Amino acid sequence: MTQWTPDQPIISIKDVHKSFGDLEVLKGVSLDVMKGEVICIIGPSGSGKSTLIRCINGLNDIQGGAITVEGLEVHDPDLDKLALRKKVGMVFQQYNLFPHKTALENVMMAPLLVLKRDKAQVEAEARALIKKVRLEGKENAYPGELSGGQQQRTAIARSLAMNPDVMLFDEVTAALDPETVKEVLVTIKDLAAEGMTCILVTHEMGFAKEIADHIYFTDRGIIVEHGPPATFFERASDPRTREFLSQIL
Repeated sequence: MTQWTPDQPIISIKDVHKSFGDLEVLKGVSLDVMKGEVICIIGPSGSGKSTLIRCINGLNDIQGGAITVEGLEVHDPDLDKLALRKKVGMVFQQYNLFPHKTALENVMMAPLLVLKRDKAQVEAEARALIKKVRLEGKENAYPGELSGGQQQRTAIARSLAMNPDVMLFDEVTAALDPETVKEVLVTIKDLAAEGMTCILVTHEMGFAKEIADHIYFTDRGIIVEHGPPATFFERASDPRTREFLSQIL
């Protein structure tokens, strides 16, 4: 571990390579994320977007390069994964809630079981988080009693319960009905406005344009083009970027 200071990137990704068998999914990806930045990663299916953010919190190993989070070498074999998971929260396309636990119990689980914190304090914080994601009154509801959007907001609250410095969102609206997408995006927008460092893999271009400080376009395992939203969407220079945008905008 190296000493990290806020003037350095909170996440640094250097020449990362990742393969699944003979299939090379990431082919030398590099990017830096500063504290408080909102980064959106877009691109066609199979371009390596989700693999990249799964590498950031150590869910996927890498075959080359390096990823650091606040000075922690993510793929150091001696790294305490709990130290990393305290810093990096992740919300998936599928909500992954425990169906036999209420919304409140789902949010409380990690601080109680992993961090071994005081139950009364954890419950108070969990209730505050549920209110934060606009689910007040749903504390005792089970996942099967919640809409998809409500389940996803519960999953966001659950990740926030570990008090992370960075939040990763992997296509979190992809499985939702159109009418519930907005409520999840509003929750993420609130987090970004409060200064949470966020990396989003998303196909919601309007949202990316509104919320992102920087957009990265990936295709076939590389970063083809990147820039602030105004430049990226209005003056994309690479033909692959322009073709992709023409198909979805």
